[in-house]
Amino acid sequence: MPLSVVVASPGDHAPVHHSHVPWSRTVIYEAHVRGLTKQLEALPEDLRGTYAGLAHPATVAHLKDLGITALELLPIHASVPEPHLVAKGLDNYWGYSTIGFFAPHAAYATQAAQDAGASAVLDEVRGMVHLLHEAGIEVILDVVYNHTGEAGDDGPHLSFRGFDDTSYYAHDDADPVRYADVTGTGNTLDLTHPRVVQLALDSLRYWAQEVGVDGFRFDLAVTLGRRPQGFDPDHPFLVALQTDPVLSGLKLVAEPWDVGMGGWQTGNFPAPMGEWNDRFRDAVRQFWLSDPKEASHGRGTAGVRELATRLAGSADLFGHGRMPLARGPVASINMVTAHDGFTMADLVAFDHKHNEANGEDGRDGSNDNRSWNHGVEDHVEETDDPLDPAGEIAPLRRRSIRNLLATLLLSAGTPMITAGDEMGRTQRGNNNAYCQDNEISWVDWDLAPWRKDLLDTTRYLLELRRAHRALRADSFFLGLPRHTVSTAVPDLVWFGSKGKMLDHAGWNDHARRTVQMLRTGPADGAHDVLLVLNGSLDDAIVRLAGLEVAGSERPSGWRLVWDSDWEHPADRHEDPETEVVGVGSKVVLEPLSTRVYVSV
Repeated sequence: MPLSVVVASPGDHAPVHHSHVPWSRTVIYEAHVRGLTKQLEALPEDLRGTYAGLAHPATVAHLKDLGITALELLPIHASVPEPHLVAKGLDNYWGYSTIGFFAPHAAYATQAAQDAGASAVLDEVRGMVHLLHEAGIEVILDVVYNHTGEAGDDGPHLSFRGFDDTSYYAHDDADPVRYADVTGTGNTLDLTHPRVVQLALDSLRYWAQEVGVDGFRFDLAVTLGRRPQGFDPDHPFLVALQTDPVLSGLKLVAEPWDVGMGGWQTGNFPAPMGEWNDRFRDAVRQFWLSDPKEASHGRGTAGVRELATRLAGSADLFGHGRMPLARGPVASINMVTAHDGFTMADLVAFDHKHNEANGEDGRDGSNDNRSWNHGVEDHVEETDDPLDPAGEIAPLRRRSIRNLLATLLLSAGTPMITAGDEMGRTQRGNNNAYCQDNEISWVDWDLAPWRKDLLDTTRYLLELRRAHRALRADSFFLGLPRHTVSTAVPDLVWFGSKGKMLDHAGWNDHARRTVQMLRTGPADGAHDVLLVLNGSLDDAIVRLAGLEVAGSERPSGWRLVWDSDWEHPADRHEDPETEVVGVGSKVVLEPLSTRVYVSV
């Protein structure tokens, strides 16, 4: 039976300081404490895979150089592996199996801290948070208040089950001796009980005030807002998050679903919460991967309407509520990948999941991956053989990754990068690596040349995002002039390939695969930005769009600043099209490519 340890009140640790980076400037990096640095040779061996390793200058330098403002950590609350994993010699690597909401998972601390005891482990966590704050990086914890590690009715008695089973857990109304399970784990914490709500809130305040974390991502957050009749955005727990003087000012993010009835609630959480946007994930994968795969077999595609809605901040999901449009596009946590699913490099290399290492005969993991292997299953190595198909497939895959990254990082909303995607990490086709505490899950820092190029490309795209306010919208686009600028131009306009504004027929044309998104500068002197996307399998001739303002064109010209056809950002210096071209100029886009133009 695990025992709790009472630690002394902190006396000499650094004062907690929250930097409160605005959502419009936030870039989230989702990582696992152990997996991020376990193979980082720049760290001393005893720090790899630890809290201290996360705060090492080499790790911090990577995050800072990349442009990350918030590090979101997979669960670090004390957890245990499920019995069926132990029987297979596996572990719950992700840690979504909590047994203690006030204690850090000791196995992520350095051996020296573990040997010194619980206080030393906690001090290492505090030190990690403090050093990340000094580097200007916020810390968000992934927290699991929807269930505990005691599993189902036949699971072990570890903490809450032995303490007060009927109060802490929801039970099946039709068979009260059995647990209700809307989490898929065998049990569900009962957040209709005041003491369970108090437990969760006390835990959150502890991590915010005593440890110093800056926010929380709530796993299966619909469970936290359930009443007997279903999900309620006015649930006492959610109201407390909005009103608590400690918690309401932090970054709060919901995973807006669970596996119960009415479990999909994306867009229905109250402000100030952000939400993981699965509709963004699916639309981006559909446009750049699933649709081209279908088109390569002569089948139809889905057009540009859904993707355009996601590019513009998903107002259909986050624009309603008591105060329409008040949450803004930053409430949408945009993602193409997360810890759960394929990595970005695997999305372009596998049509099917390969989860054999999990010991479940491939039954686990999602089958709805919307991936495309570009003709050959698994990763390929390019050779000098002109007949080797890898010579054609590998460059196409790299361009597809760059398209996915650009759409993620330049869309309206809050981007979230999964650790390692910026440098082509693979999980060998495993899309459910929850039990793989090994090289399948750990970030590989030994970078081949193409992976170094991808890392530089990610840095460059985030630099573009920081440099141009038009790419960091904090309010929804209305298609109308802003009051903050002297020139009466719409904040957002959509165009087709011929430079004409899209009409109703254009939006509903499923065969349309080319679109231009013109986002005007939100202040006098701010640049306009034009995103041009070609999602077809053929070259696209595009007449660059512009706006008629007082008898003249705005902008006066466009400069190409990025093209997904470039293997490295430095390729722009060799591209003659980076010279200034006028509005209405014809340009040719490669198949399946993205271009970014900035006004001059």
